[in-house]
Amino acid sequence: MTIAKRATAEFFGTFWLVFGGCGSAVLAAAFPEVGIGLLGVSLAFGLTVLTMAYTIGHISGCHLNPAVSIGLWAGGRFSFGDLKFYIPSQVAGAVTGALTLYLIASEKSGFSLAGGFASNGFAEHSPGGYSLIAALIAEFVLTMMFLMIIHGATDKRAPQGFAPIAIGFGLTLIHLIGIPVTNLSVNPARSTGPAVFVGGWALEQLWLFWVAPIAGAIVGGLLYKWLAED
Repeated sequence: MTIAKRATAEFFGTFWLVFGGCGSAVLAAAFPEVGIGLLGVSLAFGLTVLTMAYTIGHISGCHLNPAVSIGLWAGGRFSFGDLKFYIPSQVAGAVTGALTLYLIASEKSGFSLAGGFASNGFAEHSPGGYSLIAALIAEFVLTMMFLMIIHGATDKRAPQGFAPIAIGFGLTLIHLIGIPVTNLSVNPARSTGPAVFVGGWALEQLWLFWVAPIAGAIVGGLLYKWLAED
């Protein structure tokens, strides 16, 4: 498969993750009487990955996340040279997904970006009021565990054909844990998309949602590589 097709698949996959996941938070989480809440948003993010894994996994590997691409490289599963194609495509897909969501959400009377637009944040911008340190630890640990799940589920020795299910439900569980802390990122592209439209505090705090997930992904990739060695 050519790198152009693989990168394009990553664009559409990440678009779906942001539009579907963040869209569930912005459009459906608190919808009167039938709002899906934290559980629904968590499941929506997991379903975006599960559906895309079966759709484009055989084309690009379905990373949808710069931290995942870097973590797979750290674990010896991905070429360093391909990062320069995957990461820009993932970020572009995330921004496009956020743009599409904005175009829909902004047509409703009373809509305001002051509500956060599903952006990630800490301190006063944490849903639960968690500190910078708590956000760093949560994003690092949850991304590390996510990369271990990805490496393990896609290991040739694991049951075949079930990886998307494990990874999708793994991401659901991670959101159930982390949404109260940071609105949950574990994905620099996912964080960048909404932040571009919110601006201000969201862009100022964006650095954490690049640094912590990437660091956690590298540790997760290296740790699984060590554990899996004969």
